Amino acid sequence: MKYDIIVIGSGPGGYVAAIRAAQLGKQVAIVEKEALGGICLNWGCIPTKALLKSAQVFEYIKHAADYGIQVKDASPDFTNIVKRSRTVADGMSKGVQFLLKKNKIQVLSGNARLTKDKNVEVTDASGNKEVHSADHIILATGARAKQLPNLNIDGKDIIDYRKAMVLENIPKRLVVVGGGAIGVEFAYFYHSMGSEVSIVEFMEQGLVPREDPDISKELVKSFKKKGIQTYANCSVEKVTKNKGSLSVMIKDRKDSKESIIECDLVLSAAGVSPNIENIGLEDAGIVLEKGLVKVDTMYRTNVKGIYAIGDITPGQALAHVASAEGITCVESICGHNPEPIDYNNIPGCTYCSPEIASVGYTEPAAKAAGYEILIGKFPFSASGKASAAGAKEGMVKLIFDKKYGEFLGAHMIGMNVTEMIAEVVVARKLETTGHEIIKSIHPHPTMSEAIMEAAAAAFGEVIHL
Repeated sequence: MKYDIIVIGSGPGGYVAAIRAAQLGKQVAIVEKEALGGICLNWGCIPTKALLKSAQVFEYIKHAADYGIQVKDASPDFTNIVKRSRTVADGMSKGVQFLLKKNKIQVLSGNARLTKDKNVEVTDASGNKEVHSADHIILATGARAKQLPNLNIDGKDIIDYRKAMVLENIPKRLVVVGGGAIGVEFAYFYHSMGSEVSIVEFMEQGLVPREDPDISKELVKSFKKKGIQTYANCSVEKVTKNKGSLSVMIKDRKDSKESIIECDLVLSAAGVSPNIENIGLEDAGIVLEKGLVKVDTMYRTNVKGIYAIGDITPGQALAHVASAEGITCVESICGHNPEPIDYNNIPGCTYCSPEIASVGYTEPAAKAAGYEILIGKFPFSASGKASAAGAKEGMVKLIFDKKYGEFLGAHMIGMNVTEMIAEVVVARKLETTGHEIIKSIHPHPTMSEAIMEAAAAAFGEVIHL
């Protein structure tokens, strides 16, 4: 078949690109080897949030007495928690299937590979091959769990995030390798379920090392209070399988001191690797740079008519980034001249408890960029809504340019902050200044007041501190 556009991969980058192309009048096909929706909808963003919601509900029940409610003998039904998560994921995948059908997009099931003559060869589950052509081909093949040298994922003793979502039993003792978003979310979930959890992080900034240092410190403090142990600036040297248990040898990168953590299961959560193998990049002559597909601001590769978006390109490996890139790419193909994406205004969210949300410059990055900065912090302990909700943990930290009041960055940790960060993204997009935030009346009582108060703190005008 000949199409206007073929999209390879149906994750949040691929299916969004396909739908936008169909909206703009293109004849579109999308190739997917597994379930529609890709990793995000089936094994990432959505099912993990379902698991985390169950953990949050259980946490509420365990602390019901704090709210004047007596609940006795509550316990997690782990089988049904996992079942609910899979049901949510299946529903979202079916939703994508409906949207593709609604937009008259042809779904091609199988493994896709670029050919030397810039066509797409699709091999189905039975080994049958079909060759399809298109004027434009968009690569959106996503990523998978990163394999560490000393941590061979076997799916039994050492698992990745996919297996962590469908375990049959709650591990008594769990070691999570990697303190990024994936690691801390699973650490919180399994700790809530009753596991004894330890986190090993390679970077010196123990948890969420890409976040502002103040946010990392807050999360380390919160997790320590919960009973989650963090081993920062440590490498995993080896995992020894004993009779009925595992021994994880870690080495402190500062003094080379080695120690052993005993556990029953190891979760490798040290990031992701792009799916660039076996899709014909070499045959098509597509250039890579640092292990990623090299693209311009409209996601064109060096080969005319072939594009790449999402986790296989240099931008942040986030679902909403892939979706935005897919839309930008397609609108460019269709001659709409879209504005290039500003990668310094991409929000990041982590859904452990307390939640984390951020956008823009961290404090060290702003200083390194040469800005003279103003910083405002507002703790949720001073928020009326947070106190009423029993969620006084955390804070909002805002960073402004001292000379012009430019909104450089925002960093939040606390309940529901992932719902609050969009205000900052829009404000920065509109080039809003600190004083404009201060003079924008925020509703009371809400957690969002902390943004206004933090801005006021930066300029010496805070009322409630």
